[in-house]
Amino acid sequence: MQRYFIPPEQFQETSVIITGEDARHIGKVMRGRPGDKVIVSDGLTREALAEIEHIEQDRVTAAIIEMLEMTSEPRVKVTIAQSLPKGDKMETVIQKCTEIGAHAFVPFLSDRTVVQYDAKKEGKRLDRWRKIAKEAAEQSHRNRIPDIAAPLSWKELLASFAGYDLVCYCYEKEHGRQLRDVVAPFMEQSRQHGEQPRILLVVGPEGGFTGEESLAAENAGARSTGLGRRILRAETAGMAALACILYESGEMGGN
Repeated sequence: MQRYFIPPEQFQETSVIITGEDARHIGKVMRGRPGDKVIVSDGLTREALAEIEHIEQDRVTAAIIEMLEMTSEPRVKVTIAQSLPKGDKMETVIQKCTEIGAHAFVPFLSDRTVVQYDAKKEGKRLDRWRKIAKEAAEQSHRNRIPDIAAPLSWKELLASFAGYDLVCYCYEKEHGRQLRDVVAPFMEQSRQHGEQPRILLVVGPEGGFTGEESLAAENAGARSTGLGRRILRAETAGMAALACILYESGEMGGN
């Protein structure tokens, strides 16, 4: 069943209003008709099964049949901090990690970031990324759309570490401490205290982190972790690490 996110003000007591591109999607792509059912969420606290009543070009009205429990979100909130990769790889990271269960994304610039950052294009790029996150969240039946921040500098990212319960950065030169060595005991402690932990997972650029950046991350409170014996691409590392963290939290049948 198709799912749509709408602004909270369009979620009324007995009905919902779907507008813009989503309304056109229902009418033209899905060939929707009165009587069809959809799931609608405000991305915050309300989600409902609704039956379409009226379809116009840019507006669909649907009556709420029943309110639904919002149970699709992981207990652990994992933010992916990704050094901007080349081409459209950031779009892939956002799409796939949204499907897996990422809570938010923080793009950043580091010493070996290849992308030439253009602040003038930032708005359009953020709009594109947020659209991808919305579509991925709808496709995977998420209860909310992950937040996507404007790109940070390396120093700004380091300063943000204090806002998380655990910060791990994926480092290809870390041959001792692996991700599970850090995450497993942390998740066990969180379960014992009934907490919903906030984790920041930091992934470097195609060329990896410099030694100076690794030291700065450690000094800022991050834990260096490896991801096995293989070198993963920049756009693959976050997906693999996120899946491992959610497994350890029990989201995928783990502990």
